[in-house]
Amino acid sequence: MHGPASTGWLLVALCAATGAYCLVRMRSEVEEQRRAAGGEALMGFGMAAMAVPAAVFTPPDWGWSAYAAVFGAAGLHALWAARASAHHLHHLVGAGAMVYMSLVMGAAPGHGHGGSGLPPLTGVLLLYFAGYVLATGARLVPAAATAGGTGATGWGDRPELARACRLSMAMAMVAMLLAM
Repeated sequence: MHGPASTGWLLVALCAATGAYCLVRMRSEVEEQRRAAGGEALMGFGMAAMAVPAAVFTPPDWGWSAYAAVFGAAGLHALWAARASAHHLHHLVGAGAMVYMSLVMGAAPGHGHGGSGLPPLTGVLLLYFAGYVLATGARLVPAAATAGGTGATGWGDRPELARACRLSMAMAMVAMLLAM
């Protein structure tokens, strides 16, 4: 990722922490939560790896293709899982965005978009994730206000924490798209 190193390290920390929490969520007793958490953990750790500042580590040329292949496979899995739950459509868009960023970064290492202005697909993805941030943030406020009376719930079964993780990753996606 290009941009200030401090921003990159903050994104690495945020995405890695989100990925780690999603691994905890995979221990949920609710099957749908476990399935969604797996995709979100992959996304969190993948975003953390891509956000490492370019001054510290630049993946080899084949690394960007590997990112694209992994997230392409995750996108196919999300497409298949979307038959059962519409939430997986968001995973599909996220995986597609990661494939797109991998291809752009691999095609122009060190230059991002090459200074040619904002490509239309980047703009569409920015609008989608910015809208997702606003919608998820609005849903998070009521969930946090009513979460106190849920009883003894495990860390993997807290819907407000799952929403906060999704919000964190969507904000990180906006930052990564802007920094490309």
